[in-house]
Amino acid sequence: MNRRRLEELIENLKYEELINFEDVEVTGISYDSKTTKSGDIFACLVGEHSDGHAYFKSAVESGAKAFFVEKKLDTHLPQIVVKSTRCQIADIAEKFYNSPSKSLNLIGITGTNGKTTVTHLVQKILESKGENCALIGTLGYKLSSKDEYKEAKHTTPQAPELQAVLDLIKTEGIKNVVIEVSSHALEQNRVGGCVFAGAVLTNLTQDHLDYHVTMDNYFDAKAILFKGLKAGDFAVINADDEYAQRFLEIIPQRVKILTYGVKNSADIMAKEVEFSLSGAEFVCETKQLGAQKVKLQMNGMFSVYNVLAAIATGLSMGVDLNLCIKPLETTKGVAGRFEVVAKNPLVIVDYAHTPDGLENVLTAAREITPKNSKLICLFGCGGDRDATKRPKMGAIAEKLSDKIVITSDNPRSEDPQQIITDVLAGLKSINTQKVFVEPDRTKAIELLKTICDKNDVVVLAGKGHETYQILKDKTIHFDDREEAKKVFLGG
Repeated sequence: MNRRRLEELIENLKYEELINFEDVEVTGISYDSKTTKSGDIFACLVGEHSDGHAYFKSAVESGAKAFFVEKKLDTHLPQIVVKSTRCQIADIAEKFYNSPSKSLNLIGITGTNGKTTVTHLVQKILESKGENCALIGTLGYKLSSKDEYKEAKHTTPQAPELQAVLDLIKTEGIKNVVIEVSSHALEQNRVGGCVFAGAVLTNLTQDHLDYHVTMDNYFDAKAILFKGLKAGDFAVINADDEYAQRFLEIIPQRVKILTYGVKNSADIMAKEVEFSLSGAEFVCETKQLGAQKVKLQMNGMFSVYNVLAAIATGLSMGVDLNLCIKPLETTKGVAGRFEVVAKNPLVIVDYAHTPDGLENVLTAAREITPKNSKLICLFGCGGDRDATKRPKMGAIAEKLSDKIVITSDNPRSEDPQQIITDVLAGLKSINTQKVFVEPDRTKAIELLKTICDKNDVVVLAGKGHETYQILKDKTIHFDDREEAKKVFLGG
């Protein structure tokens, strides 16, 4: 068990005031009073919907020894007053676990789409070289590609959980860690105190504007990861991304940079790209290491980009080009990312929940749709999230699909019908032979069978790997893959 004196925890911390200070021993960090244990320092996090200061009495009853606060509490226990508990909890978490990332080779993957897949591909590359590599991201964390996922609450865990996982990885003797770094995590300093050896940009397209408000703010959040690099580290940038140049301009001097792309000139490029039912093929051309043919079991142009990002990362870490490519050719993809769950018709489940993500997956699906067959898309949009992307996604689905079924995703506190109305606003016309509306996602998936033929391609977009649906008053078990198999495979 980790133990720290309070005085040691707040060393170098920028605090406003110390109240009832006593150098007590702290044996844990918590920010949820329901899980607070005896000996914890309780952080009163102030969020969008709740204020941890309101739960301090419950934390006291659970045995909290000290409090990390933004305002004085009515308790005799020690209180460290700071400007922002949410941003500064990382400082005490990193100190509590003795800065584990300083002993690790930590690689951060950021971008709107592709983070999960790229982290898995990089893990495969490093393991093919005989090096161990842990992974942290949307699906949880795992100490090797053969392990099962351990649960994580966010794409990038909150600072105490993240530092605890990094400490575990260090204790296990694992040197390399690849982690998905979300814009929220960067903005909220969840990765504060983490020392990164490399950073990778997949892309930057519209998402999370309910939180960031503008694309400039979204860029600024992502840029934090790259600005924190130091001489000797590396950065991998998608040269085809609209924001590529802006990222290149903010990377510190003497950081090794590798670019990748398909359209614009880059250090690593995919040429002669072809798609078939069995996967994508291309020639990987590098400026310094020659060219090599790549034959993937994954499909779609977005998969080509993800593979290029992983190859560039591997090369940046000193892995031979052939060793970078070989394991990726046998990789079948990641759960819920262009995952085929039935063959006749071809039914694909994908996590695409942004305009760019939906466009990418439908473009990829069109590439493998037989000439006289239909491409059918089922999707919805999440509630309590950026509403401006809803009509855009409706327009994309209408343009790229032969038929669309509009349904619910995770409606949360919003009326599912209103979300659907927002999506429909992006359509040029509501042709009842092409556009179908069914708010109940289970019934919507059942509806698919009545509007498709055996040679069609069906895409269920939005939820991917998720095994739940968040409704107004409860969260229920729901898995697109399970529902699709019931409908199309009878099981």
